[in-house]
Order: sequence, then C-alpha cells, then structure tokens
Amino acid sequence: MNKAIIGRKVGMTQIFTAEGKVIPVTVVEAGPCPVVQIKTVEKDGYAALKLGFDETSEKRVNKPELGQFKKAGVKPQKVLKEFRLNDLSSYEVGKEVTVEVFKNGDRVDVAGTSKGHGFTGVIKRWNQHRLKETHGVGPVHREVGSLGSINPARVFKLMHMPGQYGHERVTVQNLEIVKVDAARNALLIKGAIPGAKGSVVTVCDSVKAK
Repeated sequence: MNKAIIGRKVGMTQIFTAEGKVIPVTVVEAGPCPVVQIKTVEKDGYAALKLGFDETSEKRVNKPELGQFKKAGVKPQKVLKEFRLNDLSSYEVGKEVTVEVFKNGDRVDVAGTSKGHGFTGVIKRWNQHRLKETHGVGPVHREVGSLGSINPARVFKLMHMPGQYGHERVTVQNLEIVKVDAARNALLIKGAIPGAKGSVVTVCDSVKAK
C-alpha cells in the first residue's frame, strides 16, 4: 500500500465518455486529511500513518485525542484511521493529504460499513431458495429446511441460519478511479462501493492491480 485517504460516500451518478459510453460512478468526498501522527518501528513497534477526517469542535473529542491534535498542530477531527504504507518519507505531521495523491485510471480498494438490514431470514441473508409450495411443506415456506442428518443430534457450526445481516466491514477491490476532482475534493469511482450515503469509507491503492 503506497497511498490512502479517508472520505465520505456522497452517492451514485453516471458520466459519459467522449464516445458516448455511460459509466456508473460513486462520488466520494475524500479529504483533505491532516497527518496527525507518523508511527515508526523504533518507537511504536510498527510503521503507520494516522490520518484525520471531518473537522469537529474540541468539546466533541476526549482529552487524550485533544492532546494528540494539539501536538500535531491540527484541528480536532471526527474520524481517525491508521494506514500501514510502504513509504512514509514523503509525509509530514500537520500537512494535509488530498485527492491529488490519486490520478485518473488508478486502481483502488474501497472499504466501508455495509448497510444494516437487521434480523433477516435465510432467503435474504444467504440467497437460499423457497421450499415447495405444496401441501405438507408448510405452514412456513421461507424457513431454513433440512440441517443435515439426525445422527449427530446437533446443529454444526457455520450453518446458514437466520440472523443479523449487514452492518459489517466490507472491502471492494480493484475499482477504477474515473475522475479526480481536486476543486471539490471528490473522487469518481467506477461501480458501487459499500455503505449508505454519508457513511465513512477508506480509499487505498489496490493490492491486486497489475
């Protein structure tokens, strides 16, 4: 990983190429992200870059965080995230990371918290089929169905069952940045990314890009 930034999902739209081809894109308001701390192997045991996002007031952060912001010389930030980058020599505490670290055509991995759907059944959660709509099957046709042999007399772990669906960290890999809008601090990323509108996401260069 060589570059990363924190952003907020704005929503989806579409743009057109010069040939008239339509491209669905997700707009991400990314940065500017001030560098709050640069961790080193000698002092912290590992090398990482800590970035902040979304400026807030001092009364909305605790005292340890406030002291960290004052030491770095940056205003309090609502979101703090660490990134283990390969090269930290070009970063400096107090400076800002903007969308200009990326360029058109870059491949990125976008991570965020998926939409929460609450307690759901196996059809919505695991994409299972309905049971037969015949006599003797009911009264419920959307239930789990057979869970295996009666011999173990128990349900094995990791069986597909009803339960909490969504609201978990999801990463979509190898997406393409169609356009970098430095004037609006926006990234236009081809395709869909996880999370609801207004949710916080992280954008890093792809680990699978050739």
